Amino acid sequence: MGLLDGKFAIITGAASPRGLGKATARLFAEHGATVAILDLDEAAARAAAADLGEGHVGLACNVVDKAACVAAVEVLRKLWGRIDILVNNAGITQPLKFMEIEPENYDAVTDVNLRGTLYMSQAVLPTMRAQKYGSIVNLSSVSAQRGGGIFGGPHYSAAKAGVLGLTKALAREAAPDNVRANAICPGFIATDITAGKLTPEMHATVLAGIPMGRAGEASDVAGCALFLASDLSAYCTGSEVDVNGGSLIH
Repeated sequence: MGLLDGKFAIITGAASPRGLGKATARLFAEHGATVAILDLDEAAARAAAADLGEGHVGLACNVVDKAACVAAVEVLRKLWGRIDILVNNAGITQPLKFMEIEPENYDAVTDVNLRGTLYMSQAVLPTMRAQKYGSIVNLSSVSAQRGGGIFGGPHYSAAKAGVLGLTKALAREAAPDNVRANAICPGFIATDITAGKLTPEMHATVLAGIPMGRAGEASDVAGCALFLASDLSAYCTGSEVDVNGGSLIH
């Protein structure tokens, strides 16, 4: 018996083989969900969906293009008849210092992380409201809470903090229709984004700040997303869940 039996889920930015989105898609599929992987690269999205098994879908979608978000959701709504879960995972980061952030850096990072989360949520909300059921899971970051400090620059912290505000506002507005919105704040997770970016000294420093003494795995974040997507969390909305091995304990 899977926690998501009969449910239909969209996960953005989930084509990267060792990323958080792909790990979440795999776990959702194992728990009975039919999954659509949305990514900039259609071939990669289709291949990632095929990896999950029969019946899963891969679509091209640029989350900063509102019309593209609406079009992708419409394809899935016609195919499935309903949309139960959205995981806004698509994101980019840039390790810049405060004075190094140029207008194009700001635009790129805030567009994908924040505007993309808004547009995709807007695209699924009418369907979720009409069916009086839905769970939206947004990916924020410990960077939003502590002001960077590992990879993302200040503009990444700002965008991911924006995701927290957006999540809570959406949760408040959509709650009467039984549509929930929650955010996950991962700490230091070993993925392709972080691979090879840290010197051994930096790596030791990062681990020293994590009470559990290890980097997180993509599966750690996926497990939290599964909880928030499923009816186990039926009375949770507007929350932010830390997945960071204790690194935010003061």
